[in-house]
Amino acid sequence: MAKNKQNFVCQSCGSSYHQWTGRCDSCDGWNTLVEEIISEKPPKGLGEREGKKIEISDLRITSDKQERFFTEIQELDRVFGGGLVPGSAILVAGDPGIGKSTLLLQAIAAVSKFNKSVIYVSGEEGKEQIRLRAKRLNLDESSVKLATATDVRNILSSLKANPTEVVVIDSIQTMYLDTLDASPGSVSQVRAAAQEFIRYGKESGTVILLVGHVTKDGQIAGPRILEHMVDTVLYFEGDRGHQFRIVRSIKNRFGPADEIGVFEMTSQGLTEVKNPSSVFLNGLKAPPYGTVVFAGIEGTRPVLMEIQALVSPGGAGNPRRAVLGWDSNRLSMILAVLERNTGHSFLTNDIYLNVVGGLKIKEPAADLAIAAAIMSSINSVPLNPETVVFGEIGLSGEIRPIAQSSTRLKEAKKLGFINAIVPSRTTDKKLTGISGVKIKSINQITELPSLFKIQTTKQEMHD
Repeated sequence: MAKNKQNFVCQSCGSSYHQWTGRCDSCDGWNTLVEEIISEKPPKGLGEREGKKIEISDLRITSDKQERFFTEIQELDRVFGGGLVPGSAILVAGDPGIGKSTLLLQAIAAVSKFNKSVIYVSGEEGKEQIRLRAKRLNLDESSVKLATATDVRNILSSLKANPTEVVVIDSIQTMYLDTLDASPGSVSQVRAAAQEFIRYGKESGTVILLVGHVTKDGQIAGPRILEHMVDTVLYFEGDRGHQFRIVRSIKNRFGPADEIGVFEMTSQGLTEVKNPSSVFLNGLKAPPYGTVVFAGIEGTRPVLMEIQALVSPGGAGNPRRAVLGWDSNRLSMILAVLERNTGHSFLTNDIYLNVVGGLKIKEPAADLAIAAAIMSSINSVPLNPETVVFGEIGLSGEIRPIAQSSTRLKEAKKLGFINAIVPSRTTDKKLTGISGVKIKSINQITELPSLFKIQTTKQEMHD
């Protein structure tokens, strides 16, 4: 008779141990090991019974275009890669209360307008709670079906009896399989439950939208294999105290990754922001020193965002480095390059860096903009408010070329910017063909301090 095996599994990374320890050696997480009972069964061979033959086909496309479900929310359809693909599995993760359930309820209510059958399955809220939210969003007259359940077997049986085209599971951490002894939310339960839903979606052509929790560190809770199992991973960014929300596609098998959709939280739910660049700029004619506008690329979209830096005298002890929306390690690198090439010392200064609007910048093209904001703050000299900056900084102080320079400048011109500080070398041959924008190309970081004297105005451009 098979015996049960005692096992301790890390709830952050999925590593297993034979005995409990306070810290996981794989992910360095503390108090993340939870006991799980695994039933040991003797391995069985395939035997002589033959398996079913699988269908084998070639690479030729059988249809001209794959059908997609549109939500009529352009920002969300952009992140999905052009709409929902039948049979796809999508994981939507974010902090508690940031708007995951609200956005998905709005999305499936929009899909239902096209005579699509949709079901919202909640394991966290009751039907009345969801109905109250729908009424607040003016969606109570939509044809969305509701269900409250956590048993995967019961949910799948109901879905098979009522064929559905879009299903929302809120959330995957509350689902459980009665074949496992582990509690809901454990690594084994999350992995097994997600696998069952994904298998059903692939076989029936149903779009499966899974809501996922995140840890206190901002990582998606549960095993990392969950992100590999699904087709698309969407992550909510932004602060709950801020009105703007950014939905970013971390992974997408049906569209570009790192695409973003920008929303504003209002009393009527999440409303899309169709021109994010104008939202993330303060519009001041004379911005204070330490403020620089960066022309970035988020997925396939150019976005202008404001970077603020504050360099202040520090107290006794180690200087403080506070960074919001940027990599703190990269900030340390930029400070070292500035100290080596400009003669400024930051050893006794506190430095605060902020990306306005709750955005998170990941591309190295923001190096030059951050360096300009720091130099503006330490010298108390503002940069011309009609100037955008972008470029990557090397360790020796050289300004390295970046991609899609002309796309960034066209977005800047559209919003009224007439000056640009860019790398002297560029991968875009059409960079010089953009009229109405005065381009200042620099090759070394040592050229940056002199650029704060540029005060080109629109009148001078016309003359």
